[in-house]
Order: sequence, then C-alpha cells, then structure tokens
Amino acid sequence: MYTMDKNCTIYKTVDFIGKKWTLLILLELHKKGWKRYSELKKSIPEITPKILSSRLKELEEEKLVIKEVDARNFPVKCEYSLTKQGREFITVIQSMKTWALKWKVKNNICEARDCSQCKL
Repeated sequence: MYTMDKNCTIYKTVDFIGKKWTLLILLELHKKGWKRYSELKKSIPEITPKILSSRLKELEEEKLVIKEVDARNFPVKCEYSLTKQGREFITVIQSMKTWALKWKVKNNICEARDCSQCKL
C-alpha cells in the first residue's frame, strides 16, 4: 500500500490550507484589506471564537496573514490583513473556483463576480 510522504509539498500545503474555515478567512481578508477580529467573526458567523483565533494564528505562522496591534487606545485594537504571500494565494483559491464552476457547481452569481466583490 502506498502512503503519501509527509514531506511532500502538497501534503504540507494541504495540512494548513485544508482546515475548515481557512479559505473563507483568507477570502474575507481579500475583500476588505484590513479587518478586525470582530469583523471577521461577524462575516463568518458559524465559526467559533476559539477556531477563528486558532486559524488566524496558524495563518500568521504560515506568513499568509499579518496582525497589526494598535495599543495607543483602550481597548487594544488588532487588525488582520493578507501578506504578499496571502494575496498571491488568492489566485489559487480563484483557480479552485474556476475549476468548480466548470466541473462541479453551477452558480450563475458566482460566475459573474470576483471573489473580492462577493456579498454572499
């Protein structure tokens, strides 16, 4: 029986992007640039606060997201944005969308919109 090598590039990439909510968080940040934690939570109401925090930390570690902390006022304000790597990864997500529209999901609204303009 063949098992995938854990050092495989695809294996390692899927390990962090394949987690639930990760792609949606990246798309939310793509829509607006900088977003506060509360804005992300409001945009993805089904995600739990614990999972959102965990995914944001993982995306920071992977250098796809950057966190900026403004401690000049109280409460402290934290905002998140895509890094250059994160913005480049959006093209991968958009390629997945193109493939899905062609082969798996018929969605006229999605076909007509750029992901950054999506209000769904």
